[in-house]
Amino acid sequence: MSVPLYQAKAEFFRMLGHPVRIRVLELLQDGPLPVRDLLTAIEIEPSALSQQLAVLRRSGIVTATREGSTVVYELAGGDVADLMRAARRILTEMLAGQNELLTELREAEVAAK
Repeated sequence: MSVPLYQAKAEFFRMLGHPVRIRVLELLQDGPLPVRDLLTAIEIEPSALSQQLAVLRRSGIVTATREGSTVVYELAGGDVADLMRAARRILTEMLAGQNELLTELREAEVAAK
């Protein structure tokens, strides 16, 4: 029995639902990075990063290649970078709307005094 598309999408977004995973994907938008650079940028324990990279690798969203003793990660496809940019645009619009509401509330408070 196949999984309904909406359920597969929910599982996909659940997989993305960790701040470290999102940060890794953001960093990899600019190109492949070795683990040491990811560790420097994210500032977490190596074991914690390794665990999150494994989740991303198993999902097929990133790939890893070994160059000597260095493991380099990269996005598996450009669609992931597009998704990260879309998320940024959506959040920007949401926060702009909240900022407009906050401005209106403050103006109403001043007018009420």
